[in-house]
Amino acid sequence: MFSMCNDNAYYTVLFLFDREAEKNNSFFPLSILHLHNLFFPPMPKDNSIKSVLIIGSGPIIIGQACEFDYSGSQAARSLREEGIEVILINSNPATIMTDPMMADKVYLLPLTAESIEKILEENQIDAVLPTMGGQTALNLCKEVDELGIWNKYGVRLIGVDIAAIDTAEDREQFRQLMVKIGIAVAPSHVANSFLEGKEFAQEIGFPLVIRPSFTLGGTGGGFVHGKEDLDAALEIGLKASPIHEVLVEKAVLGWKEYELELLRDQNNNVVIICTVENVDPMGVHTGDSITVAPAMTLSDTAFQDMRNKAILMMRSLGNFSGGCNVQFALNPETEELIAVEINPRVSRSSALASKATGYPIAKIASKLAIGYSLDELKNQITMTTSAYFEPALDYVIVKIPRWNFDKFKGANDTLGLQMKSVGEVMAIGRSFTEAIQKACQSLENEAIGLGYYGKSLMKSEELVEYIKTPKWDRIFRIKDALMQGSTVKSIAQATGIDRWFIYQIQIICNLEKDIAQYSLDTIPTDLLKESKKNGFSDAQIARILHGDCTDEDVYEKRKALGITRVYKMVDTCSAEFEAKTPYFYSTFE
Repeated sequence: MFSMCNDNAYYTVLFLFDREAEKNNSFFPLSILHLHNLFFPPMPKDNSIKSVLIIGSGPIIIGQACEFDYSGSQAARSLREEGIEVILINSNPATIMTDPMMADKVYLLPLTAESIEKILEENQIDAVLPTMGGQTALNLCKEVDELGIWNKYGVRLIGVDIAAIDTAEDREQFRQLMVKIGIAVAPSHVANSFLEGKEFAQEIGFPLVIRPSFTLGGTGGGFVHGKEDLDAALEIGLKASPIHEVLVEKAVLGWKEYELELLRDQNNNVVIICTVENVDPMGVHTGDSITVAPAMTLSDTAFQDMRNKAILMMRSLGNFSGGCNVQFALNPETEELIAVEINPRVSRSSALASKATGYPIAKIASKLAIGYSLDELKNQITMTTSAYFEPALDYVIVKIPRWNFDKFKGANDTLGLQMKSVGEVMAIGRSFTEAIQKACQSLENEAIGLGYYGKSLMKSEELVEYIKTPKWDRIFRIKDALMQGSTVKSIAQATGIDRWFIYQIQIICNLEKDIAQYSLDTIPTDLLKESKKNGFSDAQIARILHGDCTDEDVYEKRKALGITRVYKMVDTCSAEFEAKTPYFYSTFE
């Protein structure tokens, strides 16, 4: 046995001999993981858990979209695979999770403490999993705990603990935890009254952001740019919070926003499943932002710093096994990093990350909650490795939210802290340009790519002024401005969007200008192929070309030239090892 010291961490490494090794005068070292398992053997699945109650998210409303239905359905299937009886409560019958095939028993009841007690009276339930139903489920779980109902019926909480819910959602507790573990946060103060909030707001100055505690989708939150907006914002925020509490925080408008999806097991192993970058800077709710995975504009030093801090935050949050997501803001000039929030549950971004990486977050989080460790879960994802790895992507994912302002006459279509989208589309491509064009084609709003073609009546200067305010069509107007000659620099200054993304849109504009010089008969094969690789649809190319032609004509032309789709695999490992998956995407390569 000998010891070694490295970076102030003290490790003891044992060299064990077997009889054959003694004869050969040789020895072999055990890895740190093997040593950990030697002294602290991994606990298998908790066989005392025979039945689990899953709490759904209730009505599908703006700000709490149907991604939670996806997660809840995954969790139910995952637990039933283990022979566990699943009882599910959700007040919304228009979900997949409430299908009788999904759970052993489904209760279509209001999400209240009374409903929970009724279910516990009728069933022998060992544990409750509240992390699949969004903030609604966490709030209900906390309310039931405060009433002593879980203890009364001997029900354990799995996937999260009450202390973690409190710390993550109580803004002051979160701030104190960040200070304790040495992670920077924006200057802020918790207020439980109107006067308290107003006093601190005047102390730190404007702009400010008001963040209510224990709400979802940014409900009740908002920016305050001056004294004239403060009173109304405080009243709305305090009213929205179920505990009448808001965080008054210095706004870091214009900083870049990132979100990391993490999983942790009972041995404190943590893996980062996906790093998602918001195209829009801080100031627009993540649910209303165009997002990209993997992160496109992070330096390696900033990424490693963010990664380490996210892991530290999750390990500091509480003693539970499951998933969480962490949001950061990054100063684009200095790479200063501050923590925005942590959610100890699956989220709409978890559903996106699951599809983006092929790593089923809700499924694995459910198995971790009942006692498995990441390295014990075999044949769950790639069918080759355990679940103890971090996905690698050899493609680009772009998510664009969908809005329906036409149905809400008079609604304010400016995007901010409170989520307004009613859904989203996700596209996969080999490049950002391909993925964003494919996403735009999926929006069902008459866009046939990144462009409306002939619908913009504004001039270049008007467009640059228009895009200063985040609205649902900003990405289309950025493209229009570039087509009319606006510079990347002026658009970056107007929007706060990283120049890299704007340069990518410039590539699309340049290709469009090249295509416009030709007819279907004269367009060069290389240009047609390049346009397809950058996500141009056949209808889009037909619209841009000289002369009369249809998307069918473009299709027949490229097919004759051998420019056809190929299908790539979403294997979670960038083909580093063989993986079996049924998930593919089309591209032109």
